Order: sequence, then C-alpha cells, then structure tokens
Amino acid sequence: MKVGIGSDHAGFELKQAIKIYLEGSMKIEVVDYGTDSKESVDYPEYGFKVANAVAENEVDRGIVVCGTGIGISMAANKVKGVRAALCYDPYTAIMARKHNDANVLAIGARTSQLENALAIVGLFMKTDYEGGRHQKRVDMINNYPS
Repeated sequence: MKVGIGSDHAGFELKQAIKIYLEGSMKIEVVDYGTDSKESVDYPEYGFKVANAVAENEVDRGIVVCGTGIGISMAANKVKGVRAALCYDPYTAIMARKHNDANVLAIGARTSQLENALAIVGLFMKTDYEGGRHQKRVDMINNYPS
C-alpha cells in the first residue's frame, strides 16, 4: 500500500509523526505532499495535492492534517472520486472505511492527542470496506455531478 500525506503548518508536526508510524510500525510507503515546516501556508493547497494523488491512483489512500481537520477535509472532498472523512476516534475511522469506503483520512492536529491520532491512522489503514448494502450509497456519492 502507498499512502499520500499532506498538512498545513498547524498539522506539520502530527504529519511527521504519522509518517514515522506508517513507515516504521506499519511498513507502508508514504508520499509526502508537504508542507515542510511550521511556516504559515494555506491548507486547501495540501488537501488538493493529496486528494488529486488519490483520485489519479498515484497513491492508494490519503491522509490530510490541519488544525481541526475540517478545512482540509472540505478541500479534499472537492476532488471528484475522493471520499475524505474527518475522524476523531477509532470508531469513526473504522466506520469511515467499512461503510463509506473513505479513501482519505482527515485529522485535526489541535483536536487529537498523538496516541489517539495514531490509533485512528492504524485502524483506517487496516479496515476494509464492507461493500454490499453500502455500495448504493457510495455510488450515489461517486456519481454526483460536480
């Protein structure tokens, strides 16, 4: 599996910790789309970069991080084919994958403690989509004209 990751300045430190976790503990290849410091940047730029990489199949899944995860998830969801889910606990990470086939995980750096964030990431990566009765709804999302 290959995962794209990106953040704004507020999410930079958490992004770095998530990269270490993915590459080390989970043995997942990571493509970092920036930012590269805590210097102020605009979160939509990085949400779009990761979302486009997912939509164009350059990576299998994406992770985006900003202060709350709200803004960067909104940006990522503008890209057709992306289903970004803002997850704030392990349960929401599992359900985002099982029922919604989320392909981008959004996390808030200012709203998540490190241990919780890494648990969310781990479950998001390990959980499979159930399909079945959920597919109709995912198709509705995918087929909405943009």
